[in-house]
Amino acid sequence: MTIEEQAFALLAANRRTTDGHTYTVPSPDAYPYQWLWDSCFHAIVLAKSEPEAAKDELRALVSRQLPNGMIPHIIYWVPGSLHRYEWGTDGTSALTQPPMLAYAVKAIYEKTGDDAFVAEIYPSLMRYYQYLIDRRDPRDHHLIGIINPDESGEDNSPRFDSVLHVPDDILLADHLDRRRELIDANRTCNFDAEFCMKTHFWVKDVPFNVILIENLRILARISERLGKENDKHFLTLNADLITEAMRVLLFADGVFWSAAGADSYERLSVATWAHFVPLFAGLYSSAEARELVKNQLLNEDTFWASRGVRTVSRRERAYRPDGFWRGSVWMAPHWFIYRGLMRYGFIDEARLIREKSLALLERAGFREYFDPETGAGYGAHNFTWGALVTDMMDI
Repeated sequence: MTIEEQAFALLAANRRTTDGHTYTVPSPDAYPYQWLWDSCFHAIVLAKSEPEAAKDELRALVSRQLPNGMIPHIIYWVPGSLHRYEWGTDGTSALTQPPMLAYAVKAIYEKTGDDAFVAEIYPSLMRYYQYLIDRRDPRDHHLIGIINPDESGEDNSPRFDSVLHVPDDILLADHLDRRRELIDANRTCNFDAEFCMKTHFWVKDVPFNVILIENLRILARISERLGKENDKHFLTLNADLITEAMRVLLFADGVFWSAAGADSYERLSVATWAHFVPLFAGLYSSAEARELVKNQLLNEDTFWASRGVRTVSRRERAYRPDGFWRGSVWMAPHWFIYRGLMRYGFIDEARLIREKSLALLERAGFREYFDPETGAGYGAHNFTWGALVTDMMDI
């Protein structure tokens, strides 16, 4: 089978139905539940081959939306002990993840033209994005805060080491223990991001805000199609406000940096792939993008490796080629970078990302992450993020 055929077969094999809800698990052994941005990635890919399955994926995801509008990052459809903590919620986590939901809906609509599905899921989308804007920006600085590294989707990225007060050579198990301590603090606060959690961990993360901007723009176009002019104004306004705030508060030395603090902006000065995510939403000028691609992305001393794009610069003390989000290659970052390069017209560079992605899958299979120097596969087997290569086929 081709890689594309293997990807679609993997998604079908990882599909589950529980209590009438159909969803896809990222990995049967390592991740046997439903995850938020993973399901969005699944829907983006499934829109091409099985659009009805893509719709069901998102229906299952929003079915456990919390009363405040937040969509949890994990839904525990089946019993199990992996990744289960005392969240204080019924069958879900009490954290969220990067808000890719509107993008996934757009992918489905572009393939199906199904206005009824868009109208069906639209209220859940609005409640979720309204929650992020209203409850994750308590100081009205127009930057959204995350309350746990897991909300970034990059659980133990060294981007957050200084906020967690951990050394750059921390072991994976020790890092998990530190995040569990943070979950205990989350629970003490009843996961109240607006009034309590900002004193424990509050990061204005670049990828999260970039993804939010692009999704707000998409949802604004959806709202216009549905005749929701007030919603369109709200969404467009906030996309513009977050864009401006990122430029004013998170941009320095030609790139965007995450920052910590509810009232302050302590730069998290660890060079990670987060520098490239703003390409996805068009936040760099053309000149800035050219410099970024030339001096950082394609620089073998920083991010460009023989097997893929390192998630942490090789110059960082925290860099580990086999480290979990501490330098290894992941397919979702490859996909975001590919999409960003395509947006700016860097066709040849995007093609290289695709080729490296395909080569990793051909060599190591559908693994969770990969060594950027050797191409060795690590972590979970039968991991669905590799299916994103099917959305890198437009050149």
